[in-house]
Amino acid sequence: MRAKLVLLLAICHGFPVGAQTAGASPADEPVTVSAEHPRLFLRPARLRLLKRERERTSARWQQFELLIAGNAPMPERGFAQALYHQISGNAAAGRQAIAWALGSGNNLRQLALVFDWCQDLLSAAQQRDLAARIQKGMADTAEDDGIPAVRSRVLAAIALFDHVPQTPQRELERVVRTWWNGKMAPGIRAGRHVVARDDAYALFELLHALRDNTNLDLRLETPRFFKDFPIEHLVSYYPAVYQAPENEYYIGAMPKAGEPDLALAALSRAAELAMVAYDTNAAESQVLQGWLMHDRLILRGTFGAPYELLWANPYQPGLSYYLVPLIYHNPDFGTLFVRSSWEDTAGWFGNFDGVMQIFEDGHVAVVNPQGSRAPLSLREAVVCFGHTARKFRVKLDEGAAVFIVGLAPRKTYQVEIDDEEMYEADADSGGILEVDVPPGKEVGVRLK
Repeated sequence: MRAKLVLLLAICHGFPVGAQTAGASPADEPVTVSAEHPRLFLRPARLRLLKRERERTSARWQQFELLIAGNAPMPERGFAQALYHQISGNAAAGRQAIAWALGSGNNLRQLALVFDWCQDLLSAAQQRDLAARIQKGMADTAEDDGIPAVRSRVLAAIALFDHVPQTPQRELERVVRTWWNGKMAPGIRAGRHVVARDDAYALFELLHALRDNTNLDLRLETPRFFKDFPIEHLVSYYPAVYQAPENEYYIGAMPKAGEPDLALAALSRAAELAMVAYDTNAAESQVLQGWLMHDRLILRGTFGAPYELLWANPYQPGLSYYLVPLIYHNPDFGTLFVRSSWEDTAGWFGNFDGVMQIFEDGHVAVVNPQGSRAPLSLREAVVCFGHTARKFRVKLDEGAAVFIVGLAPRKTYQVEIDDEEMYEADADSGGILEVDVPPGKEVGVRLK
């Protein structure tokens, strides 16, 4: 099994970053939008897929239609009704989305989607009023450089591009050149945690919108980060399933203890669906597709159903996620995730965002890295903690690994192993050190 894992990882890292030809924008070229409405996410190929889902009355379409037809209280009403209008051609749903946008609507992302997706129903006066509301939303959030806020302004700028002079183009150029190329990409290359796990969906909405309308692929500034991103997203789930009334969820690793946020859990799945849609040919995408094809994970609630329908492609083949390595170590960011298996009952360890956690028997426990804790054995890895890891004995199976955690970040240590020559090794930015221990026999390990 370990050989298969290594082979898959090699395949993943041998694939090109993307199958598209989109590139970075030269500094002297304006960022422009020339596509017709709808511009946001519903480009011709995806809209054809969604209309085919309606014609075939797929389970996803039936669930979404049932919620809309039953006037269910949709948490994102503008998004849901505008999407229904685009797929079904139902003008009444589109007018309800417009009424929401011109009435109580105050969410910039949804306002942009309604403007774009209901363009055929807007009167001249409604178009003018909604454009003014969107411009105000852009101005009100101009100082917010968080990924969700920037995403929303990008959607707004693309929706308004040829309806409002100058402002949309200035915003798009600022996002591409100043925010991404000048701040986010350098931060990623420097190993800073500038992309939180919970921002994955907003980030991929931004990526889709820009590539679809400007032919710019922001991933090209940090290809290795985006090569690893889907696999890290997958292995950072806690193993146990969370049962909710509408469907089951896997919960992404949470830096702070507390009850899971099911909206974030839904967006975590939506992010993976959007990742697959962004680059269907990548091996990482095919692994995610294998994970996403489980019917029990389909989003059926009033919040998640529109996302599920929008991004899912049930005709896309997938690879078995059981072939994904059980160990994920990213020394650039000081991140380590280890699972004992891909079963729901698996043990799990995470070192991420300055937090260290163990998941066992359905519960998360925060670990004090300097406490006196025995090494944790998780089938293909042994994790040793803090000062108790300065001297220990271990016996490994072939292909297994030893990680020492809780060390000083980027500090050089001397590693001495029985019958082996002493060598020096550096802990990564998260204080993690992988020790090369020979398999098949018990040996002593000493760290100085």
